[in-house]
Amino acid sequence: MKITGAKMVIESLHEERVDTVFGYPGGAIMNVYDEIYKQNYFEHILNRHEQASIHAAEGYARSTGKVGVAIVTSGPGFTNAVTGLATAYMDSIPLVVISGQVPTAIIGTDGFQEIDAVGISRPCTKHNYLVNKIEDLPRIIKEAFHIARTGRPGPVHIDIPKDITAEVGNFEYPKEVNLPTYKPTVNYNKRQLKKAMIAISKAKKPLLYVGGGAILANCGHEIREFAKKTNIPVVETLMARGVMGHDNPLLMGMLGMHGEFSANMAAYETDLLISLGARFDDRVTGRLDEFASKAKVIHVDVDPASIEKLVKANYPIVGDLKVTVDGMLESLKDMELNDYSNWVALLKEYREKEPLRYIDSNTVIKPQWPIERVGKILGNKAIISTDVGQHQMWTAQFYPFSFPRQFITSGGLGTMGFGLPAAIGVAKGNPDKVSINFSGDGSILMNIQELMTCVQSNLPVINIVLNNNYLGMVRQWQTMFYENRLSETDLSIQPDFKMLVESFGGLGYRVTTKEEFDAALKDAVDKKRPAMIEVIVERNEEVLPMVPNGHALNEMTLIGDLNE
Repeated sequence: MKITGAKMVIESLHEERVDTVFGYPGGAIMNVYDEIYKQNYFEHILNRHEQASIHAAEGYARSTGKVGVAIVTSGPGFTNAVTGLATAYMDSIPLVVISGQVPTAIIGTDGFQEIDAVGISRPCTKHNYLVNKIEDLPRIIKEAFHIARTGRPGPVHIDIPKDITAEVGNFEYPKEVNLPTYKPTVNYNKRQLKKAMIAISKAKKPLLYVGGGAILANCGHEIREFAKKTNIPVVETLMARGVMGHDNPLLMGMLGMHGEFSANMAAYETDLLISLGARFDDRVTGRLDEFASKAKVIHVDVDPASIEKLVKANYPIVGDLKVTVDGMLESLKDMELNDYSNWVALLKEYREKEPLRYIDSNTVIKPQWPIERVGKILGNKAIISTDVGQHQMWTAQFYPFSFPRQFITSGGLGTMGFGLPAAIGVAKGNPDKVSINFSGDGSILMNIQELMTCVQSNLPVINIVLNNNYLGMVRQWQTMFYENRLSETDLSIQPDFKMLVESFGGLGYRVTTKEEFDAALKDAVDKKRPAMIEVIVERNEEVLPMVPNGHALNEMTLIGDLNE
């Protein structure tokens, strides 16, 4: 059939079974938005900023496992979206982002709202396209979804000039993708896996080091099975929280700069590190030359470029993580393993000796307390998003995550302003769960306009703002490493958050006691409306444990070093 390019975009999204699109219209993308007005295939969520549209699509994708979709216009509409693209790229989140572009004849003439969108998006997307001919449009959209969701997932950007969306052409959506130079490796090398399994059988202190790739590959069940059958202890990265479940006896906690003592000591003492979908991020490894320095390394990743990028791998294995862990489980049938019970007992002893903890108070709310409290009240009924800062680390430490995709956070890029729009995507994609966003008083102001999106779209996101009147994490570093010179981190001058959220049409609460917090949370959950609970917390609380920058994982600053 012959239809316009704009109509082709709509029909193609329908072919990909897209049910939700986030976005913000503008001049160069108006033809597409005119078709959005006419269609009834999917729901469009109107955000109030293009960056938020991308983060909302991310929250949707991260929590559902589907490809997130966002549409923005040219020029500033696109440049506003770049932070979202970079956030998704760093965390390997599958997105398709469509931007409008000035008409083909104007490209390169400094036309109104023209920008080299493809040039800008190249370093922060998995792939990108500038559509030059209308007959290419269906193929490009088909390829974009395929590339976004396969191999190492990631964001794909499609830039469409306005004249292409107005032009009429023949529409036939491809059944198959033909990309001869794009062939992600799915199946692992069997000889290499056999060598790795022999190494596991001989190890005395093996350790499973699980990263966010385990969630992207949907192999949490397989990893739990492997750990259980082998009795090998497990540590999780920030991006892998929820894979093992907080009460699994083999989980030794999160490792890294603010990881648990037991997890960091496990990485320090292991003689065989089995990396499953992890990147060896510098916030995880600490001083790189001391990271797992006593261990040989098995490195499993779907992206060959990630192998040995930072750490030498004695047993590199490229392949889909779920397929590979299935192969590891199959290999166990013919293997005799060492008894690792003494190793597990030692790590449990570490965990009992130095558990995650904080010193509670009867006079002021400690910031960890509301996080624990939400965990006790809502537990696995909630999906938790965060912004970036101290509250993010406390949430990773103290919320009892029970399943993969329960913790939605910006790991690689560390994007402030991520939490609220991401929680919008969570609420849209998971109507059976409570969407909670933990934020700080600095982060929440970076995309607070999205309260309007929540109200207009009737999305009951509950924002819990831990207000310490500081840019807390920067303040902590200034206190610990800059002789308490608090340069531009005091946020004492603030809006009235309760009145602000009420002015948007949401529910606002300001609490200073634990009793007030419980009442506010119950009211917000019961009323199922967009809400913000501002919690006045201890100003100078530190996130501990902490591995100071440039130190090894076993050189942690513990709570007893500062607070007792």
